Parts: sequence; C-alpha cells; structure tokens
Amino acid sequence: MKIVILSRNPKLYSTSRLYQAGVERGHEMIILDHTKCDIIIEKKKPQIFYNGECIENVDAVIPRIGASVTFYGSSVVRQFEMMKIFTANESQALIRSRDKLRSLQILSRAGLGLPKTAFTNYSKDVEGVIDQVGGAPCVIKLLEGTQGVGVVLAETTSAATSVLEAFHGLQARVIVQEFIKEAKGADIRAFVIDGVVVGAMKRQGKKGEFRSNLHRGGSATIIELSDEEENAALKSARVLGLGIAGVDMLQSDSGPKIMEVNSSPGLEGIEKATGKNIAKAIIRYVERNVD
Repeated sequence: MKIVILSRNPKLYSTSRLYQAGVERGHEMIILDHTKCDIIIEKKKPQIFYNGECIENVDAVIPRIGASVTFYGSSVVRQFEMMKIFTANESQALIRSRDKLRSLQILSRAGLGLPKTAFTNYSKDVEGVIDQVGGAPCVIKLLEGTQGVGVVLAETTSAATSVLEAFHGLQARVIVQEFIKEAKGADIRAFVIDGVVVGAMKRQGKKGEFRSNLHRGGSATIIELSDEEENAALKSARVLGLGIAGVDMLQSDSGPKIMEVNSSPGLEGIEKATGKNIAKAIIRYVERNVD
C-alpha cells in the first residue's frame, strides 16, 4: 500500500516510528507537511498538490496534526476523504476532539465521568464561577492550550479570582475545573486503536508539579486498567469518533474522570512505558480498514 503520514517534522519520534513500522510491513511510506499541501476543489475532481506535484494513488492517510494548525490540517484530511481515501482519524473527529469545550459536552452527554467544569462568556462574577466547581483549589485551563501550557492550579479563591480576571482581561477563553486532590499529581493515558486499548501508562508529575505531562518532566510507568477505566477510555474514543486516541483520565474516589481525548497522541511515552510496538498496531489498523 501507499500510506501518507501527515506531519510537519519527519524527525519526530512518532512520525519516524510510523514510517519505520510501515516500511517493515512492506508499504510505501510518504511523509507530507500538511501546511504545504495545496487543496484544489473542482467538480468531481478533488486534488491535493505538494511542491507542485499532484498526490495520487494513495491508499491511506495517518494524520499527525498539531494543535496550532488544526484548521488547515483538518481541511487537508477532509480533502483526502473527498478523494475516497481512508484516514486513520476522520477530519470531523479531529476537529471535535480539539475543541475542549465541545468534546467535554459530548463526553458528558455520553454519561462519562468528568471533573466538574464551568465555562462563561467572561462573567464578572468570577467568585460565583469558582464556587460552581467546588471552590479553591481549582484548575484553570486555556481552551487552546496543549501539553500542559496554559493550565494553572489556583490554590486559593483570591488566586483563582486573579487568574480568571487576568485571562478575561486578555479576552482569552478558559474553563474552570474542580481539582481532583486524590489523583496526587498523576493521570492515566490509555491508547486506543480501532476500539481496543493497546497500551496504558500512569504519568506522575515531578515533585511540586500538579501537571503530569511528560514534556514537563513527568515520568511514566505501565499500568493495568480497571474494567471501569478501560470502558471509559473505549467509550470516550467511540463517542468522539476517533479510530486512534490517547484518552487522559484521573483516578478519583468516584471513578475515572476524563480530562482530554487526544487525536494525535505521541508514541514515545507509551512505547517506552509499555514496551509495546504501538506504531505497528496503527499500521495494522490501517491495513484492516483498507483491505
């Protein structure tokens, strides 16, 4: 098969692992920078050009779209869909998952556990918003933030009020969430492919850091999910329509709480923590759907 990986950097761990896994399975692998793809829209003849050449005879696409280029990246994925080419994650699912507020609303409707969340149109009653999620300490998140950037733990009501007022003054959209104290600065990443959890790790934030992101110095170890955690991960990926997903959740006294569902989850942390060949599992998922 001819498989395209949409990625802005071929040297990234996830991109290179997918490329390697595809070659080892006998496929022709091509890496395209989606920000440099030109979309040509014509009656019954959708096309994509890259560096002046028409991209043809593609069997499947694996999107690795960064959050900062979601709009254009998803447009490129949608164009491949218009060309009747299988995409490992569909464009609408990608957009749905990237919208933090919308994804939380969908997960809530599906009956999944979530940290209590508040969102307002720059309300002046910031103390009332904080009270709605159980008061301080609480977590304040930029809707556009990734990898822990734009996430603040406000320890007191006065601190939370100051942070919210500052964000509102900048016209920055934020959500306020309850702080799950019993998680103790750790979360779980469950990696879902085609309706199966293929690996899971527990990420622990470094000392003094409530964010567990590996990019921020956190550590990861393999973990066996409980039935409730596995079901929550699978249902989260399913209701958001994602064939590939990294489901992040907190362990709480009342069960798993979904924080976020990532449509382009990194492979480095999960492969190193679990010792599993996640890249190969993604290629096999593509093979099953194209065949």
